[in-house]
Amino acid sequence: MSSSIQAVVVGAGMIGAVHAAAIRAAGGELAAVVASTAERSAQVAKAWNVPTGHQDLESALADDSVRVIHVCTPNALHVEQTEAALAAGKHVICEKPLATSAAEGERLTRLAEEAGLLLAVPFVYRYHPLVREIRDRRLRGEFGAWQLIHGSYLQDWLLSEDAMSWRVDPADGGPSRAFADIGSHWCDLVEWVAGVRFTELTARLGTTVPTRPTGTGTSFNTLSGGPRAEVRTEDVATVLLRTEGGVLGTLTVSQVSAGRKNRLWFELDGADGSAVFDQENPETAWLGAQDGARLIVRDPGHGSAEQRRLSRLPAGHAQGYADCFTSFVADAYAAIRGEKPVGLPTGADGVRAAHVVEAVLRSDASLTWTDTAPAHAVMQAHA
Repeated sequence: MSSSIQAVVVGAGMIGAVHAAAIRAAGGELAAVVASTAERSAQVAKAWNVPTGHQDLESALADDSVRVIHVCTPNALHVEQTEAALAAGKHVICEKPLATSAAEGERLTRLAEEAGLLLAVPFVYRYHPLVREIRDRRLRGEFGAWQLIHGSYLQDWLLSEDAMSWRVDPADGGPSRAFADIGSHWCDLVEWVAGVRFTELTARLGTTVPTRPTGTGTSFNTLSGGPRAEVRTEDVATVLLRTEGGVLGTLTVSQVSAGRKNRLWFELDGADGSAVFDQENPETAWLGAQDGARLIVRDPGHGSAEQRRLSRLPAGHAQGYADCFTSFVADAYAAIRGEKPVGLPTGADGVRAAHVVEAVLRSDASLTWTDTAPAHAVMQAHA
């Protein structure tokens, strides 16, 4: 029997393929892929060169050799599939959102804790080496007290009025789209790197494309003049945040910004220095001081221990998103083996993200400042 961790990917879309590649790159064994139907499972298994023994989730959960389930399906299925996997004694890596409500996320996290199982959520931008370098410099006091936190997460994949995706429909994607999909990544990353907690916010959401094609496609409707449906989730969001220490932050989120493919960008401005990271240019980070500024370059021969650990390639050999995913999966599997890797995002981080998303929705509805984790919500989640 193989000594490597055997994993099953549930969901055969883009992100499922990313998980599959990361499992193999991290030294795991991809035992099966489960798609929407048995026929689709067999088709994808052949394309991904994996065994076809498990063509539905129930079969995979019944296999004692399978140790971890990667949930990569539409958001509305996450709770049911994660709960089933935990009940079967499997560790779970669940794509975010862990759940489309904080209460359900809390319940899943409790189930995992009670069973002694790992529940991890791929907030993988934590795994850029220079993100770790900025965090280490913050821990060493290089930047001083924060004065301002700001940034954006911009994409353009829904810019066309004919673009469509299951994410647009709240029945599949949840009540928030742009913010829950990518704004949650920004908030998780900035809170972790800067060592802050956003305790209240005021948000405004906007839908710039009022109708989109109906159907189940994932990108574009090629049938001109086909039926269209009202869009009930946001294309853009602006958020003003405040930390528990009173530091102000701003965040702009968009899935309709032409030319921006996946630009997660943040700036942390401290009393003694500033730091900037741009996910589309992850090999450098900008460090500012009152007497000037400089770029630092990812380099396994220099910098913090975590930056060196996650630098999989020599300096000048570009790393990116796929490498982050590999490092995340490797750390998750290390945790399954009993290790305690730094910065591994778990179910608790997924719950935190769900609370922030719910606060954004409440604020937009009420046009008021809103707590990010109201006491009554936490009490209900533990009831």
